[in-house]
Amino acid sequence: MNFEQIYSQTPDFSNRYISPEKLFSYLQTNLSDYIQEIGTSYLDKPIYRLTVGTGKIQVLAWSQMHGNESNATHAMLDLLISLDKAPEMKEDLFNKIQLDFIFMLNPDGSERWTRLNAADIDLNRDFHNEASKEIKFLKNAAASKKYDYALNLHEQRTIFTTDGIHPATLSFLAPSENVERTVTENRKKCMAVIGNIYNHLKEMIPNQIGRYSDEFYPTSTGDNFIKAGMPTILFEGGHFVDDYTRKGTRKYYTIALYYALKAISELNSDITGWETYLEIPENQETHYDIIYRNVKLNTEHECILDIAVQYREIKEEGKDEISFIPFVMEAGDVKKRKGWLEIDCTGKKFISATKYPKLDSVVDFKIED
Repeated sequence: MNFEQIYSQTPDFSNRYISPEKLFSYLQTNLSDYIQEIGTSYLDKPIYRLTVGTGKIQVLAWSQMHGNESNATHAMLDLLISLDKAPEMKEDLFNKIQLDFIFMLNPDGSERWTRLNAADIDLNRDFHNEASKEIKFLKNAAASKKYDYALNLHEQRTIFTTDGIHPATLSFLAPSENVERTVTENRKKCMAVIGNIYNHLKEMIPNQIGRYSDEFYPTSTGDNFIKAGMPTILFEGGHFVDDYTRKGTRKYYTIALYYALKAISELNSDITGWETYLEIPENQETHYDIIYRNVKLNTEHECILDIAVQYREIKEEGKDEISFIPFVMEAGDVKKRKGWLEIDCTGKKFISATKYPKLDSVVDFKIED
């Protein structure tokens, strides 16, 4: 059976934004037999680890290390509810692996919908300093047993494509262990799993799977875990055309998570098929959310230019979903970039209180016929 056929979205979490309290309540109500509190955040919110499966292959995974990246939390919840509809698939998977999944490692940032934690620390750059409470709990969990694989689950911005045309809806990485980016045995273990995921999904979302940059980051979590000997696979959920709440991304992120775990259960540290990883195109930074082309400004001299706009995701007080606020990123010649939405302003009026659009500011102009 194809996992896509049984995929279901957890009805309790239909928004991209996940309230930590709502997640905690859901876990306690529905998965209390499988969860354990492994620590608390800077603001004393609980951090839960779910353990499922009885297999010998040990897998560690974590979501929302960056609070504004909820797809992986959704994916784990969706994976469980989907597998409940296919008990044979579920039994086959979890008889081979045991998965320890840390939900919402950064609940303070998740509540505010920010990358950083409440002390303004990027957990993914805090591996050595350990300035945050949360990174210590992750490192303690990783040291608590001999894990065969780890899944470092993230999201990326809408700026990335696989080929300058198609969005990088999913990107993967077998992180480097050194500056030279040596292809080690542990990297090959990761590459074999990613190659397997790619083979399953490339027909479902053709041209929308990319390979994240393998530049070595000395302070990042995944690079340091794999350097220490634990094969670690990076997931990046990205843009899906006309889908800023990422429901499409969420679906394929869940499917990718399933096929990652299935590949891990079957490969069991083997590296067969690792070369497929090299077929995956590298991410390119090519897009803005909106580009207004050929805008004629209200200046004394004729001035025609492009204006590039990018949404910022803001959690506004009293709203259950994040808001997308357009900000001006560039004004001038933006021909090297494309927009997911392009608006030709030839012959139209630029309506604004200022002559020029102000960079890094909320869009305050209108385009009228």
